[in-house]
Amino acid sequence: MRKRIITLFFALSVVFGMVQYSFADRRSYVWTYEYQTMPRGMTEFEYYLTTEVPDANKSSTNTWKHWAELEYGITDHWDISMYQMWEQSNSASSSTSQYDGFKLRTRYRFGEKDRYFLDPMVYFEYIRDDDLSKPHVGEAKLILAKDIDDWNISYNQVIKRNLERSGKTEHEYALGVGYAVVPTFKLGLESKGNYSSGKYAVGPAASFAANKFWVSFGAMFGLNDKTDDVQTRMIVGIPF
Repeated sequence: MRKRIITLFFALSVVFGMVQYSFADRRSYVWTYEYQTMPRGMTEFEYYLTTEVPDANKSSTNTWKHWAELEYGITDHWDISMYQMWEQSNSASSSTSQYDGFKLRTRYRFGEKDRYFLDPMVYFEYIRDDDLSKPHVGEAKLILAKDIDDWNISYNQVIKRNLERSGKTEHEYALGVGYAVVPTFKLGLESKGNYSSGKYAVGPAASFAANKFWVSFGAMFGLNDKTDDVQTRMIVGIPF
């Protein structure tokens, strides 16, 4: 399973490595946010495809998540977006698909790049599951990033809480280190985890840009038994 994902990763690198650069909200990573927002007045459609395989030895048992996001830049520093989510769960004997709810998100970045030692941005999200018996969830991120020549490092500190009187709070992180091989093609390494539950993963990422779209791909491999063995994510962005 891991060999197939790594082979796909490098094949995509070769195929898309020479396309032309696209602006808007291009993502260098797929789980880690950088210091950027949608430009004022611009709109972008993004499609996320995430797979989760708890046990690589039983790859037929997995989950596929589909998210459709519409994003709009209110100012050059502030944007908003809405996600619609679907989920498909597969096992050796059955497969089920369902609408999974929606998310509302906003981001705000402070100052301009290199004004501070680290470039800061905040992120707030509201998540509503389609199952009305499940609690609403709020999520906040502090995003700190730095570009050094062709290198980028981005760290996201995440707080996620069930919006109930006695709701559970979880502390998570995402970290990305990337290098722009050429403006159209970036390679990176990501790690993400949950400090509260002890789940940690690490894996490669790649991003490719063209005139009218961009695509990013990443894979994560669990570092302990608490974490899914394999997770992958692809994001396609189409600005208009």
